Amino acid sequence: MPAEPAPWYVYLLECRNGSYYAGISNDVDARFQAHLCGKGARYTRANPPLKVLAVRAYPDRAAASKAEWALKKQPRERKLAWLQAADAEPT
Repeated sequence: MPAEPAPWYVYLLECRNGSYYAGISNDVDARFQAHLCGKGARYTRANPPLKVLAVRAYPDRAAASKAEWALKKQPRERKLAWLQAADAEPT
C-alpha cells in the first residue's frame, strides 16, 4: 500500500514593512528560516519577514498553489479574513 503523500501548506507571513507575503511549502518551518536568511523569495529579501501569521494544509502541491494564487489576488482586508478563518480552524 503506497504511503499517503505529505500535505502542502499555504502560509501567510507578516513582513517588517507591515505587508503580508503568501507562499507554499511542504515544510513551513524550513521555508520560514530560508526567508529569514535571505534565501527565500525576492519579496522577502527586500521586505524581511517577522513571523508566520497563519498556515493551512492542502492535500497536494497543486491544491496549495491554487489556494496561494487566490490568496495573493485578494486585497489586504480579505487576507485578514483568511487569517482570522485560519485562527478559527481546529488544529
